[in-house]
Parts: sequence; structure tokens; C-alpha cells
Amino acid sequence: MAYMLLILEGHDDRKKRGRDEGRVAYDSMMRFAGDLSARGLLKGANALRSDAQGVRVAVRDGRQSIVDGPFAESKEMVGGFFLLDCATREEAIAIAQACPAAKWATVEVREV
Repeated sequence: MAYMLLILEGHDDRKKRGRDEGRVAYDSMMRFAGDLSARGLLKGANALRSDAQGVRVAVRDGRQSIVDGPFAESKEMVGGFFLLDCATREEAIAIAQACPAAKWATVEVREV
């Protein structure tokens, strides 16, 4: 079964980390992804740029709406994701608990 781990960060969390702390966090996530890949569980993963560079698009009743980020109405942004191939929901949750980002962000588990 496919599961998505969404890494939910506060808007300013990346800015608060210094360069060295950011490098340590990035390296830990790369090792985590490498381990998942070696175990045959990783289907895809990536970090996302800040929502300040994002755009929201909606079409309602024929009207288009385009809103540039950052999106003040949300408290968190999706900072990245892991797409997994797990046997069970419990396995996906266990992987989320082991994710380094769980120490500084929220890791949301969603079945695809």
C-alpha cells in the first residue's frame, strides 16, 4: 500500500535554524531516505520550497483565483514528503515515528 508522509513545518521554522543546524537536519533526512530506499520502501521523496514561493490556484463558478504565498491563514506549510510502499498502516506510522523531522516538525501519515 502506498502512504505519504507529509512534513508539516511552521512558516518561519527554516529561518530560525542557522546554516549549520539546517545542514545537520538536511543530512539526517538524506540518511533516512537512503535507509528507506535500501529497504525497498521509498517510492519518492523531496523537500519543497517555502510556501512564500508557492501559488494557490482555484476555479469556482468559472472564476479563476490565483493567490501568491505565503499563506497567512495557515499555521504550517508542507515542507516535504516521502512516498512509501508499506505493507500496513502501522508500518507507515512506525516509519513516521523514526523520521528525523518528527523532532522539529509534524509528520502526517496519509494513505494514497
